[in-house]
Amino acid sequence: MLEIDKVSVIYDSSQLFANLSLTIQHQEIVALTGPSGSGKTTLLRCIAGLESISTGSIRINGQDITNQPAHLRNIGMVFQDNQLFPHLTVGQNIAYSLKIKRVSKKITDQKVREVLSLVGLMHLLDRTVINLSGGEAKRIAVARALIAEPQVLLLDEPLTGLDIDLHGRLLEDLNKLLRTRGTTVLHVTHDKAEASAFADRVLDLRQLIS
Repeated sequence: MLEIDKVSVIYDSSQLFANLSLTIQHQEIVALTGPSGSGKTTLLRCIAGLESISTGSIRINGQDITNQPAHLRNIGMVFQDNQLFPHLTVGQNIAYSLKIKRVSKKITDQKVREVLSLVGLMHLLDRTVINLSGGEAKRIAVARALIAEPQVLLLDEPLTGLDIDLHGRLLEDLNKLLRTRGTTVLHVTHDKAEASAFADRVLDLRQLIS
């Protein structure tokens, strides 16, 4: 369970949002919408530990992670621009987080193959990421986030830039995959139709501010 309790973010005396509270239950998928500049991506980055909050707290399963470094939070994040390493192969990109944690090569190789099979791209194991299609790159970014079996997965408009047909197919595939794995998800999107099709609950960021 992810609990965000009265979180505020202030930059240079300018308040982005204040007293924001949200609870996401175990295995629940929640979509977060709101206008551009309202702080949706910033909230994800705060949960992931990539940015600091000004006040409030963040907890996972009752444990306060507010001041925990990002690499200790066991939170996965898929960015809008994928953020794959262009100099690494598909397999090396997916294995990166386990390599940082010094997981053995045998276990890492096994997990890489498992998640590649889940996203249907086992045949791309040794391909360089610069040769991937847009849809393939999105799937690889998801696989890289899932390999560490995160307690919470954060999605920052991960399907942006895809044509409408591919967008629809990937949205359905991603939804099935995450529900099969029982992943707890917070999904940021500006597309209300996408949010409704994907999530158990759809919330507007402005509704969460007291």
